[in-house]
Amino acid sequence: MAYEAQKAIARQSLLLKSLPEHHIDTLLSHAIWREYDRGETIFLQEEEAKAIHVVLAGWVKLFRMSPSGAEAVVSVFTRGESFGEAVALRNVPYPVSAEAVSACEVMHLPSPVLLSLMREDAEIGVSILAATFTHLHSLVSQLEQLKAQTGAQRVAEFLLNLCDSDTGDCDVELPYDKLLIAGRLGMKPESLSRAFSRLKSVGVKINRNHAEIANIETLRDYAESDHQRGSLGGIATVPRGGN
Repeated sequence: MAYEAQKAIARQSLLLKSLPEHHIDTLLSHAIWREYDRGETIFLQEEEAKAIHVVLAGWVKLFRMSPSGAEAVVSVFTRGESFGEAVALRNVPYPVSAEAVSACEVMHLPSPVLLSLMREDAEIGVSILAATFTHLHSLVSQLEQLKAQTGAQRVAEFLLNLCDSDTGDCDVELPYDKLLIAGRLGMKPESLSRAFSRLKSVGVKINRNHAEIANIETLRDYAESDHQRGSLGGIATVPRGGN
């Protein structure tokens, strides 16, 4: 990927897009660019946080490990999304681990550079707060889905977010393996399989790593319907290492 293309993606991230141009140039001049293979660790839980991260290509997951060895997926990020803002600026250990879900490229912004700029310009703090609030809002939305939607509805919403249009039919590629999809949606793998089967009735056909959606509006109506709500749909942590 050309360096200019990398910078263009980074500039659209939640963290950078609201900053004055001269601050963005300063940050990017100190950035570290790295490529990761699928399954490669980006950082570990309890490791000292020294940078803020922006995904330039591919997918990255954040997860926690329980004492029993079970993996709980916290978030999944893709191109143009940033993470790690709050912990890096507080100089505390990461509460989660980060791993490349696919081959990916990540830009690392050293937190001391950002802290130095914040001392010069208080407006940078507003951008940091906005990014942190957005991450919090995302976690609240996930909790709301777990409480208010069935497993099949959560899967329907997941598929809708992958669509590149709002109407008609759509063929989307599942961005990562089904075990991770299940963990991301707070489900057991077998519950995910049952959810895919239930979605056949609203025109969804799963073929390996593709989902064929006959009608986006129909699927959206299903995801937003009230009569399906009330079940947690098999909430579980995900055993590490499976597929």
